Order: sequence, then C-alpha cells, then structure tokens
Amino acid sequence: MWWLYALLSALFAALTAIFAKIGVSDINSNLATGIRTFIILIVAWTIVLVRGEAKGLNGISKHSLLFLVLSGLATGLSWIFYFKALQIGKVSQVAPVDKLSVALTIILSVIFLHEALTWKTAVGALLIISGTMVLIF
Repeated sequence: MWWLYALLSALFAALTAIFAKIGVSDINSNLATGIRTFIILIVAWTIVLVRGEAKGLNGISKHSLLFLVLSGLATGLSWIFYFKALQIGKVSQVAPVDKLSVALTIILSVIFLHEALTWKTAVGALLIISGTMVLIF
C-alpha cells in the first residue's frame, strides 16, 4: 500500500510544480514560499487536530525533535531554492533537476543510515544523475 501513497505524492508534487510556476510568475519567490508554507501549516495542523493526534506532542523525544527541526530547516531551504528556480527557469527543467534529490537520498541513505545498495537502486540513481546532467548541460 505504500506505493499508492508514493504515487499520490508524485502526482501532487507534479501539480505543485505547475501551480507554483504560475503562482510565482508575478511575485517575489520568497513571498510565494511563505504563502505556500502558511497553507501547508494550516492543512497539516488541521489533519493532526481533526484526527486527535496532537496528544502525541508530549511524547516526542529531544532526539526526534532535533531531527524534525533539521528536516524542517532542510525543507524550508529546499522550497526557497525551488521557488527561485521556478521563477527564473522552465518548470519542465527545474522539476526534473529537483528530483536529483532522489539519487542524493539514495547515496545519503547508504552513507548515514547504512542501507543496502542493490544493483537496481544503484542503476536507478545513476540514470537519474545522468538525466539531470542532460537537462543541465
């Protein structure tokens, strides 16, 4: 069932790129990121509150909180750079180059999380890296 969520994520990520390109066309990219982040904040907290999941706040360890904060900072920086790239570049180039994050995630998961690297995963990462290079150069 995980793959269904992953496919939905991919669909909404694609829509995000299209909607963001249109939305950022006549405003500052940082302002656009701020607006997007505010909407995400409302949606995420609405889901947490409606499902009664806020009670888990007290049980968050310092370790988990630290890495969630770091993840949030990385996400914020990613969005700021993504929106700036969308503002000045073509969405058909920016979005695929942004997906280089998939190959980078594979590499970092092997280094930091000690996940096994299969030949299929390695080939997939190399194809993503190759495709990114084609788009950039």
